[in-house]
Amino acid sequence: MEILSYGETCLRLRGKEGVVVTDAFPRIVGPTGRGLTADIATYSHPDGQSSLGLQTISEAAAAAKAKGKAKRADLAVPTSLEPAFLLDSPGEFEVHQVLITGVRTYRDEESGAQRGANMCFVIELDGVHVVHLGDVGHLLTEAQLGEIGTVDVACVAVGGALTAARAAELVAQLDAKMIVPMPLDGADRPDGELSKFLHEMSVQGSEPAPKVTVTASSLPAETTVVQLESRVRS
Repeated sequence: MEILSYGETCLRLRGKEGVVVTDAFPRIVGPTGRGLTADIATYSHPDGQSSLGLQTISEAAAAAKAKGKAKRADLAVPTSLEPAFLLDSPGEFEVHQVLITGVRTYRDEESGAQRGANMCFVIELDGVHVVHLGDVGHLLTEAQLGEIGTVDVACVAVGGALTAARAAELVAQLDAKMIVPMPLDGADRPDGELSKFLHEMSVQGSEPAPKVTVTASSLPAETTVVQLESRVRS
């Protein structure tokens, strides 16, 4: 399975069993998606953008005859991803031999009262369990950890509602072998939250990679942080 970053929480996971794209907001990848395609597109939260001139997730789901739990009228979908199976709700799904579980979380410490709800997605692709935490703003409860289950790769936002220290606490809860930080709001500046997060994770001298390729048999023995270069600059 290959993981690429398109900026912020937008990733592409490509395996033999299918392709999953997360949080492909038009603000990040453009209204056309710039050729970004997938079998499955997940959205962890609304982006707060205008959907003028773009299909909403519900309209795109209808156009693709998808039967997923795609309900938000305030989520705009790039045109290149309109044929994808669209997910933004909790539940268990199997699409193109890819197993996905949506787990409801929040973007703040007050059950969404300040910043709204968030979806974490657990993606089982080519035998590797990846959790994309979206823009989660709190540590996970025992119930949420139970729904997420065993994780090999954890993709965590850094620089949103979570401080670097809290993000490190969060990934420690998951006990994943590989951590992929997703910097938000300038967190990747030299003095930003990403550098603080890497310090919390005892990572020194790490350089971003164009991509990471992982299999069930190649997972590191110790927890490893992998930074990814963004393929799209805002």
